Amino acid sequence: MNLTSTPRGLRAHLIAGACALLATGAVLAAPAKPLPKGVTLGASVEGITEYRLANGLKVLLFPDTSRPTVTVNVTYLVGSRHENYGETGMAHLLEHLLFKGSRKNPDITRQFADRGMDFNGTTSLDRTNYYEVFQASPANLDWALQMEADRMTGSFIAKKDLDSEMTVVRNEFESGENSPSGVLVKRMQSVAYDWHSYGRSTIGNRSDIENVKIGNLQAFYRTYYQPDNAVLLVAGKFDADATLAKISRLFGAIPKPKRTLPEFWTVEPPQDGERSFAVRRQGDVQIVMLGYKVPSSLHDDSDVMAFASAILGDVPTGRLHKQLVETGKASQVFSFGETGYAPGLQYVGAVVKKGEPLEPVRAALTETVESFAGKPPTKEEMARIRRMYENDMERSLNDPQRVGVALSETIALGDWRLFFTGRERIKTITPEEVAAVAKRYFRRDNRVTGTFLPEDAPQRAVIPPAPSVESILKQFKPQASTLVAEDFEPTQENILKRTQLLTQGGVKLALLPKKNRGEAVTVNLRQHMGDEKNLFGKGAVPELTAAMLMRGTSRFTREQLADEFDRLKIAGGLTHFQTTREHLAEALRLVAHVLKEPSFPAPEFEQLRRQSLVALEASRAEPQAVAARALARHFNLYPKGDVRHANSFDDDLAELNAARLDELRLHHREFYGTVPAEMAIVGDFDAAAIAPLVGELFGAWKAPANVAPILRRHAEIAPLKTTLDTPDKENGFYTARLNLDLNIDDPDYPALMLANYIFGEGGLRSRLMDRIRQKDGLSYGGGSQLEAGDLDRAGAFGISAIAAPQNLQRLDGAVRAELARALKDGFTAVELAGAKSGLMQQRQQTRADDGALAAGWTSYLYRNRTYEWSRQFEAKLMAVTLAQLNAAFRKAIDPSTLSVVMAGDQDKARAGAAAGARPAP
Repeated sequence: MNLTSTPRGLRAHLIAGACALLATGAVLAAPAKPLPKGVTLGASVEGITEYRLANGLKVLLFPDTSRPTVTVNVTYLVGSRHENYGETGMAHLLEHLLFKGSRKNPDITRQFADRGMDFNGTTSLDRTNYYEVFQASPANLDWALQMEADRMTGSFIAKKDLDSEMTVVRNEFESGENSPSGVLVKRMQSVAYDWHSYGRSTIGNRSDIENVKIGNLQAFYRTYYQPDNAVLLVAGKFDADATLAKISRLFGAIPKPKRTLPEFWTVEPPQDGERSFAVRRQGDVQIVMLGYKVPSSLHDDSDVMAFASAILGDVPTGRLHKQLVETGKASQVFSFGETGYAPGLQYVGAVVKKGEPLEPVRAALTETVESFAGKPPTKEEMARIRRMYENDMERSLNDPQRVGVALSETIALGDWRLFFTGRERIKTITPEEVAAVAKRYFRRDNRVTGTFLPEDAPQRAVIPPAPSVESILKQFKPQASTLVAEDFEPTQENILKRTQLLTQGGVKLALLPKKNRGEAVTVNLRQHMGDEKNLFGKGAVPELTAAMLMRGTSRFTREQLADEFDRLKIAGGLTHFQTTREHLAEALRLVAHVLKEPSFPAPEFEQLRRQSLVALEASRAEPQAVAARALARHFNLYPKGDVRHANSFDDDLAELNAARLDELRLHHREFYGTVPAEMAIVGDFDAAAIAPLVGELFGAWKAPANVAPILRRHAEIAPLKTTLDTPDKENGFYTARLNLDLNIDDPDYPALMLANYIFGEGGLRSRLMDRIRQKDGLSYGGGSQLEAGDLDRAGAFGISAIAAPQNLQRLDGAVRAELARALKDGFTAVELAGAKSGLMQQRQQTRADDGALAAGWTSYLYRNRTYEWSRQFEAKLMAVTLAQLNAAFRKAIDPSTLSVVMAGDQDKARAGAAAGARPAP
């Protein structure tokens, strides 16, 4: 989904927000050698350089030593708007098929897993992209480039793969149908548009998905998956000259296509009256949503609309939050956009508790939005939103991986440099422009929510055409990048060498200074509160107390706190956050103040309680929540009131309703402190200056209540198999578990970790996903999980997956069959080698992330260990033999003790059984 409520550059950054925001590095020079034959040089902006191959392929190189990883991203300029009648969802379905293999790479997902690569593909309105993130090495990069070149025109796109993937895509469709907000957005698209293909959801229509012909998919593939319709980006730690030469050789061999790309000329006419619709399904929350037509992302008004959207929808400072949430009318508000190359929609809405009046919320929501033009933004509102966007853009540009994936969105608009023009545009937007844009588009006759009414003088909103990319870029002057960082090697030996370990009062401290892009620095604080006795019977109080800390202090309101966090460039929470070298000391002082001096304002407490109750009620009918809670209660060993007790929905509701504000204040006085505690700081900072400050702020803050580890005990639990009814839900959920008497220091633990990776944790090419997705086509997503105690022996082995309700029993049969096969035949030497390679590369990539590195240090310090334990553990992983692997799995896993809980619509399950549930492809 495109977030058009943000400026062009920031919009792309937010879409890639799932990527880590913790990479740093020094920009390397673009290729210095003569260009390969047939390659021409294009634009260069802030370390990113464009090249063009003779066959039309655009190449972007972003060499950087931020971390020892490389991102390869291929963006094809094809999305759901390019589909024809009866072919909706085809672009997304084709995305799935490109992971099914190509001429030289018949088993792509297995090859990904063997290299420990993080990979995915995504489809939106205007583009499809594929990316892989991996440990930097010439071998890994060579493989990734040849694979992408091979599948560009050599993917199988075979009927047998379409058949096996059909149920998986259908299952993904059904998963989206479980979400009230997702369904509402999908209906909003179809009601708002009369003609344009933006009126069709990217996932497609069920009948189109189920009946698409392989010939149509192959023709679609041959048309759009060509070098002149693609942009290849390589970002991270690599040799630019050598990489460009490889790209020229691998991709340059693909002939320039002779076909002409189809033209699209449909323009959505102005809406001539307000519209309304209702979705009636079983659920536990109410949602009211408004939709307004807005210009293309290329239009200047789109960037201005971003400010209006944020001023309306920000929490806790936004106008909608103040009008609806703080007054108790709604539990939550939102504002976001969905647009792209063509004009799109701006969404504004509110979530309301079931049973409460909806009409006053609809009226207040509409009034707040459509009166915006008469109440232009204040200086404070503009400054806050501008600062938020600028901070986010700065963080984005500090991470080459994040920039690389984000550029897919601006590439789809016509030119990757639009990422940077958006950043410049936000500096000049004025309150008057925001008010004028709101007046143009937040209009009655441009709204989708009301009913049609005859009108002699309709107030139509005419959507202007998008300007050319050339006109936008005409005055653009690129800047040279000034962001630098060191080349930090994330080995345990280097981490130990570079880290200072010391104690400040009651705080164990790990300090790892290193030069980062943007002078970024990450802080992780691990607090300890209470013991199993003094926390007994506290109910929802501990959780509510933690949630109230950021809602006001003795010096700041909630809104002021949010502004302070933005001013100090703090991203994250109180105990795990990122800031910059310049602001670290002040950020630590602010965090200490918030932890020590919350004010617990009564209105915020009631607001929090309402939001928690609404969220809990909404989860009552969700298959995943229902099944997971039932399984946890089956394995419960502790009495009600114990912090380890597994509550029912009613228990949680009762505890939320029973909590009192004075209990939160008392809990904070008795239990909050940082003696003992562990803290790790990683990044760009002065250790000599920061260490005493940590002691001053946290070293002597001790809570009155006793602190001791809360351990869990192992117990054998009788197996359970049950199916729970979640009516009117398209998708179902499967979860299973058996307890293990297991600690991370046990000799079998490394072998079990590898076995679990092979069985279900290793992604699409794990045995489990190969069976339930690749072969049987039962599930879009699933896997297995291994847990081991660190201070105790309470371990577990679990399995989970989504599936259509009528396929849950078949899914259970497939899971048990794969367990039986693993126990009978064992795993293979090839699988063991692939697991070792994948796990080791994943672990090294994790250590390259400053946030994960800091969290690792606090975890080790708590257990009186260092990264030496990590080094020794990896040596044990690499030493595991095939005999040890199979013996450990057979010793630990007994399928007869497996407890299984499934949740889904039983009417759908029975109907599927009566009709003969979908056959396996």
